[in-house]
Amino acid sequence: MKALAARRHHPMALLVILLLALVATGGLYAAFQPRTASAETYSADDVAAGEDLFLANCATCHGTNASGLQDSDGNTLGPSLIGVGAAAVDFQVGTGRMPMQMAGAQAARKPPQMDEEQTRQLAAYVASLGPGPAIPDEQYLDPANGDATKGGEIFRINCAMCHNAAGAGGALTHGKYAPALQGVEPRHIYGAMETGPQNMPVFNDDNLSPQDKNDVIAYLTEIEEQGSPGGIALGSLGPVTEGLFAWTIILSLLTACAVWLGAKAK
Repeated sequence: MKALAARRHHPMALLVILLLALVATGGLYAAFQPRTASAETYSADDVAAGEDLFLANCATCHGTNASGLQDSDGNTLGPSLIGVGAAAVDFQVGTGRMPMQMAGAQAARKPPQMDEEQTRQLAAYVASLGPGPAIPDEQYLDPANGDATKGGEIFRINCAMCHNAAGAGGALTHGKYAPALQGVEPRHIYGAMETGPQNMPVFNDDNLSPQDKNDVIAYLTEIEEQGSPGGIALGSLGPVTEGLFAWTIILSLLTACAVWLGAKAK
């Protein structure tokens, strides 16, 4: 007992207890953390090839160590990419938004400058810089695995105020906008929800589960496949285009008819 009491008062006892507490905390976190929706793995060759691509195409704005750059006035040229994860690279580069052609309020979608393998290698390098959202497993990208009805509810609650209930997009402030979602690949829809590009909020697995995101993909796929069974869609922008059509086309025709009838009566 005296030996045990002596060890309790040893100067290193507190350090040992602290280390044991940290190990226990890490073990519990690893055991109970949410399961990720990705099975993507990268090799050392992928990371090395991705670093070469990064230095040649991205370092001008994001810095050679990907920690971001600012100009002499303190304006951000490119944000830090440490911790953004592979999903952010897959979305930004896969949709052609990066590398940007020119500075602007928002990076516009355009044909991608890198092929799928290059995009994967670049994602591997950025993922190696720090933990972040990963590219999802294919099972969460298949619309057939989702519930379109539930996805519609999720979309109308969280997304419709910017993207429109039909995913037609809409204007925001300061020259920014919520892009239309027609023709967007499921992996990029998932990646946008997971990483929150531009003004979009981040919907991680604590906000929307991988299955919830799959349901949203199913909903967007369904409304795109349905088309416009009710007639001319007019951009699916609701009362804006409908009112414009009514005022400029229908009222113009009615006015022309009234003028013609008046002239004929004379």
